[in-house]
Amino acid sequence: MGFEEAAGGGGIRALLRRKQVDSDRARAAGGQKLAKELSVTQLIAIGVGSTVGAGVYVLVGTVAREHSGPALTLSFLIAGIAAALSAFCYAELASRCPSAGSAYHYSYICVGEGVAWLIGWALILEYTIGGSAVARGISPNLALFFGGPNSLPWILARHELPWLDVVVDPCAAALVLLVTGLLCVGIKESTYVQGIVTILNCCVMLFVIIAGSYIGFQTGWVGYKVSGGFLPYGVNGMLSGSATVFFAYIGFDSVASTAEEVKNPQRDLPLGIGTALSICCTLYMLVSVVIVGLVPYFAMDPDTPISSAFARHGMQWAMYLVTSGAVLALCSTLMGSILPQPRILMAMARDGLLPSFFADVSEKTQVPVKSTIITGICAASLSFFMDVSQLAGMVSVGTLLAFTIVAVSILILRYVPPDEVPLPSSLQASFRLSQEFDEEKARDENREQGTSDVIVVESINDPLIEKQLYASKLDEVKRCKTAACSIASVCAGVLILTSSASVTFLPFLVMCFACVFGGLLLLAGLGMLCWIDQDDGRHSFGHSGGFICPFVPMLPVMCILINTYLLINLGGGTWMRVGVWLVMGVFVYIFYGRTHSSLTDVVYVPTAQADEIYASSSSGFVA
Repeated sequence: MGFEEAAGGGGIRALLRRKQVDSDRARAAGGQKLAKELSVTQLIAIGVGSTVGAGVYVLVGTVAREHSGPALTLSFLIAGIAAALSAFCYAELASRCPSAGSAYHYSYICVGEGVAWLIGWALILEYTIGGSAVARGISPNLALFFGGPNSLPWILARHELPWLDVVVDPCAAALVLLVTGLLCVGIKESTYVQGIVTILNCCVMLFVIIAGSYIGFQTGWVGYKVSGGFLPYGVNGMLSGSATVFFAYIGFDSVASTAEEVKNPQRDLPLGIGTALSICCTLYMLVSVVIVGLVPYFAMDPDTPISSAFARHGMQWAMYLVTSGAVLALCSTLMGSILPQPRILMAMARDGLLPSFFADVSEKTQVPVKSTIITGICAASLSFFMDVSQLAGMVSVGTLLAFTIVAVSILILRYVPPDEVPLPSSLQASFRLSQEFDEEKARDENREQGTSDVIVVESINDPLIEKQLYASKLDEVKRCKTAACSIASVCAGVLILTSSASVTFLPFLVMCFACVFGGLLLLAGLGMLCWIDQDDGRHSFGHSGGFICPFVPMLPVMCILINTYLLINLGGGTWMRVGVWLVMGVFVYIFYGRTHSSLTDVVYVPTAQADEIYASSSSGFVA
């Protein structure tokens, strides 16, 4: 009883294997630990530095011209609220399960090995391409300080290899290798440097806000007096702008990836994620308020909206300051892109899904140096040989998949949290012997006690007590099944609704029917989750005392809906390229991860029983 065989070697059941919440026990045996050095301030530096990239210096012009007009500020606000939905989910899981791996780690605990592998594989692609794209964008901005485009010194300038039709970028590769070396020194040192770069970038943005406000009050905010009004493209245009600028907020998941290195994760992680997102949203909104007020939206330069706005008012020198901000933002984002990937690789290697080489932690610096070096070499090579700007959409796939599965994990945690943990093969024999010993001891006691035992048995097997216990157990099983079906209904409804609302080739009536059907599935699942009780086991799941996500199940369901809609609308070309990478991942899992998983030979026992087994094992008890 309470002893169930795991998914063994393969098959569909292998995809559903789930690991335990806290892997500290497993890491203690191997001595592979990361340094706990990060505080709230350093987490905020990581979050803001990873989120506020150079895109803000370009996005305000493009989105204002094509989507929002003067209502750009509202677009940033709505996108910030949408990002906050995911941030709430991340905050709870990060404080409950403070281990390296971020969304990969959470999905492995709550959903299963198959989904966790795909999330981890997608995040590897995201951080590699993201870091390469960011590095590739630094050299054109840096060249402006040397007299204009293509003015960098020869050793750093871009060169075309005609026989290969390739434009190499030595500056990008050098910056990636420099950041890689810094990350190998230690998490505390690299975070300190990122904090300085982030503060300088924020100072540039504050200059834009203060100086722009002064000019705006002097000139009468001409951008808000255009004939089209505050919403020239209507509410739909403003919402479309929100979907575009939403990607300016994806970066706070880098904070969650460092959870294992935080001094007080239950308190610091939620504060770090929430404060970083709030600072980013405030800066974005204030910059957009100023810029769309200085220049009419239709007259903005889509490539250099901020520097050209100051140039229109006789401040050409501001171009160098704004360019400095863009370079600083790109450097900070580059660090934020490379930092999480070695920890994802390390977490997957710890679980046996990748070679153990990636799980090695340096005893001196207490960071995964080998994984960091491999990450840096791959990103540097990609940025040197290839212009990955056309692949930037693939970065969004990994992030949005992670956001979606984190929200699903919150629903699972609250309604059907895992109540069994895997038991290593080293403890299975002693556990079986212990069970046999207890059963034999109970039979001997029954034979010795004779008639007195009958009285005890009769009192325990009282019909009324037995009926109440059976009914209570039956109700709990029914509630769990209902909750699981409701979560599945929500996910299916969201997928059908967003897919049918986004495709254009379907007949109108078919599209309407599919939308209605998906909406009904979504509402039915959501309504059932609101009606039934949450599982009591959620209180003891993982580390207690941390942040609790509010408004469950409404908030996670809204998060799933928004992120799935954005995923569906990323475009067919992006999905084809990501699909090739995911198929490669499937083959890697089938031929390596599935058979080398640390859960291959485990059995599952109830959590309370597992604690007793580990306690007796540590005290030297052998049955």
